[in-house]
Amino acid sequence: MSHITLVRHGQANTEARDETSYDRLSPLGHQQAQWLGAHLRASAADHGRIYCGTLTRHLETAQAMGLGEAVRDPRLNELEYFTLAQLMEQQRGVAIPQDREGFVAHLPLVFEAWQRGEIDNPPESFEAFETRVREALSEIAAGSGPALVVTSGGLIAMAMRQVLGLGVPSMARMALAIMNTSLHRLFPIGDALSPVLFNAVPHLEQPERHYAQTHL
Repeated sequence: MSHITLVRHGQANTEARDETSYDRLSPLGHQQAQWLGAHLRASAADHGRIYCGTLTRHLETAQAMGLGEAVRDPRLNELEYFTLAQLMEQQRGVAIPQDREGFVAHLPLVFEAWQRGEIDNPPESFEAFETRVREALSEIAAGSGPALVVTSGGLIAMAMRQVLGLGVPSMARMALAIMNTSLHRLFPIGDALSPVLFNAVPHLEQPERHYAQTHL
């Protein structure tokens, strides 16, 4: 079993209110990814295998990092938060937030309703999302040598839920904490993966880059 380093994509379109509009990096997002790639090259980090989802923000992040060609796997794509939020509004009258404070309160509501099956006709069930994340990461861990996976915050939070046995509210809080282009490492201990790194941004620690430590 090999260790996996998960990377959240760079900052995307923060003004978006739907999946399509959100799915592209901002200029800052490209810069964050370039800084991360430079940091990993300078530290001689060994990531012989690189994977990413098939979303535009995943591909743009992987390309901007410049570490090599990534294997694209749709199982590494993000959950469709905007779609779920729109369904919650239509079906249950829960307004979609317009600011970060509202988003912080809204995300756990969406996750919990989705997990309980209270959102009709979602793009995928909570169980299907959980299964594809587990299967994708298990296959990558079974490969030879360390792997780097460029993906999204919701998927990283689900991975942490699985290795730590988190409830859905804790998973939602973890998703809210994850910064753009942050590093998260799952390391084999015994016969299971365990978290040994969470939300690290060494490439953004210099004072002149603190402004680039973004969550949205």
